[in-house]
Amino acid sequence: MSYKNMTKLNPKLFDKDVEQVPTRNGYGEGLVELGARSQEIVVLTGDLKESTRVEEFAKKYPARFIECGVAEQNMMGIAAGLAAAGKIPFVSSYAVFSPGRNWDQLRVSVCYSNLNVKVAGAHTGVSVGPDGATHQALEDIAITRVLPNMTVVVPCDAIQARQATQAIAGMPGPCYLRLTREATPIINQSSNFKFQIGEANVLENYGQDAAILACGPLLYQSLIAAHELNDQGIKVTVVNNHTIKPMDTATIMRIARDCGAVVTVEEHQVMGGMGSAVAEILAKNYPVPMEMIGMQDCFGESGQPEELLEKYGMSVVKIKEAVKKAISRKAVR
Repeated sequence: MSYKNMTKLNPKLFDKDVEQVPTRNGYGEGLVELGARSQEIVVLTGDLKESTRVEEFAKKYPARFIECGVAEQNMMGIAAGLAAAGKIPFVSSYAVFSPGRNWDQLRVSVCYSNLNVKVAGAHTGVSVGPDGATHQALEDIAITRVLPNMTVVVPCDAIQARQATQAIAGMPGPCYLRLTREATPIINQSSNFKFQIGEANVLENYGQDAAILACGPLLYQSLIAAHELNDQGIKVTVVNNHTIKPMDTATIMRIARDCGAVVTVEEHQVMGGMGSAVAEILAKNYPVPMEMIGMQDCFGESGQPEELLEKYGMSVVKIKEAVKKAISRKAVR
């Protein structure tokens, strides 16, 4: 079965020396390009210029860069004012602080008025690693997707992050862009990739025993899992479900009908995240056996990213187990 939104993979994706770049780097690159094209782009940060990769923008366009210090709630209020005055502000911080600490300001000052503020939350998921539970944002998808007027995007690699940054600048209203700290594999083939808000990308179509819907860098582990399952005779379709809101209902419905079993994969709490959004669509339209990979109602801890992904059940092995479990449930329906 072919899909119109098939996307070509990086030909070196399964090589040991595959290029790896943090998604936050793509965000920084996208901002610099936007700054050259539009005088309305303004960037704010809360004393995290280097970590959120807005340093280059600050150097090139100092008059349009605002250092707000460790005052994230005030920063969101400033962004709301800038948007009301016709600017396009990008609020850049760690996701535990923004949209975490300043959620009230995001809700009332930005979303209630449907202002054109873009929020970039970096250092998400347990892959933040040694910084520990206080800095590992695992609830940010849940608290942003529930807000009216909000668009939520989770890019899988630096290429998609750069294009998503530019895409959200061109659409009206509040947007949340979820970014990670660690260098992760370049998944998309840069020469042909084109990001579209609200359009999921089918990346691998081995067959229709089951489907994996993933977002963010864990899409890489999902592709590895599908590759290994294919060698075992289990045919899986893999989807980059990057836009959490508005979600691509049409593609998800077709995938569910074609495959009859779905596994969602995200570096976020399973409650309220991407998997929950998929479950809401399927429950109303086409229920199928479903398993969810993610944080299972717990906080993270300090450790190396790979160790934490393994401990909290987001490894390739666990994804393969979830696929097999979903397929077994399909067989007895």
